Amino acid sequence: MRTYLDGFSARHPLAEVRGYLDRARDLRVLVIGEAIIDEYQFCQAIGKSSKEPMLALRRLSTERFAGGVLAVANNLADFCGHVGVVTLLGEQGPEDDLIRHQVDRRIEKTLVYRHDAPTIVKRRFVESYFFTKLLEIYEMNDTPVDPADNERLCVALREHVSRYDVVLVLDFGHGMLSKEAIDIISEKARFLAVNAQSNAGNLGYQTISRYPRADYLSLAENEIRLEARDRQGDLETVLRNVARDLLCPYAAVTRGNHGCLAYSAEEGVVSVPALAGQVVDRMGAGDAFLAITSLCVAQGAPMEVVGLIGNAVGAQAVATVGHRNAISHAGLVKYLRAILT
Repeated sequence: MRTYLDGFSARHPLAEVRGYLDRARDLRVLVIGEAIIDEYQFCQAIGKSSKEPMLALRRLSTERFAGGVLAVANNLADFCGHVGVVTLLGEQGPEDDLIRHQVDRRIEKTLVYRHDAPTIVKRRFVESYFFTKLLEIYEMNDTPVDPADNERLCVALREHVSRYDVVLVLDFGHGMLSKEAIDIISEKARFLAVNAQSNAGNLGYQTISRYPRADYLSLAENEIRLEARDRQGDLETVLRNVARDLLCPYAAVTRGNHGCLAYSAEEGVVSVPALAGQVVDRMGAGDAFLAITSLCVAQGAPMEVVGLIGNAVGAQAVATVGHRNAISHAGLVKYLRAILT
């Protein structure tokens, strides 16, 4: 690792790397996608039930986070001059109080309410001592939004998308974004970065090819392999082929403790090793990677720089529980200075 970082510093000094983060303050960035309340039920395992073959838990505490695109917007708030978010909430038990308290006040929020669904809640039961996640329950209606709600969402997209320099779509595949909404975003965005997430609620039904256009894709390895229908082939080849087929000039693949691959049509594929030390919780790390690297790709940063900044963001994201702490400009610069000098 030290050998790689020394070589990287010779190719890309800290001043160059920091410059892309500093100049992001001039960007107006819009985040689009589902709002999710990530709830952790911290428990103590007290043994097997005496009458049933199941684990018995004692609940200790509960912690709830503004997640999904709300967490992404929070991560961007300290880097950009203006951050907006367009998202969908449920009218059945809306989570307005939590959102008001946890979403950064600098963020311009456009909230569209869906009449036939709750705000999405992903509830995880966590054994507190080892921080082992035991069970996850989704609370949501993942059918497509009805025509009236879809129209209100599309009106909001027509109004806001073209006002921003960079548009990020975090599509968690839970019914918010219709074909009409995607077409509006694709047509009006100046620079469009997209992740179409594969998760337990949409596995096999959600791929990046839903989007007719993207300037930058950031996907986990399993997500890009799902798009390519290639489970075991050479990952660099998979990345090149997917980017070519989707006419996308920039792309990244996150690989956990294997780091990432970063691609551009001009530079080809570069591999950047993982930087994480202590891994506490991986939730949201890929979304944070997309958020900050999008700012760099939009400025034309070399893809090796994009990959290193993304892995630095990922290292910070996995070091905290849930979304307790947003990524900060000062914290990220401090981390980069520590590893590059």
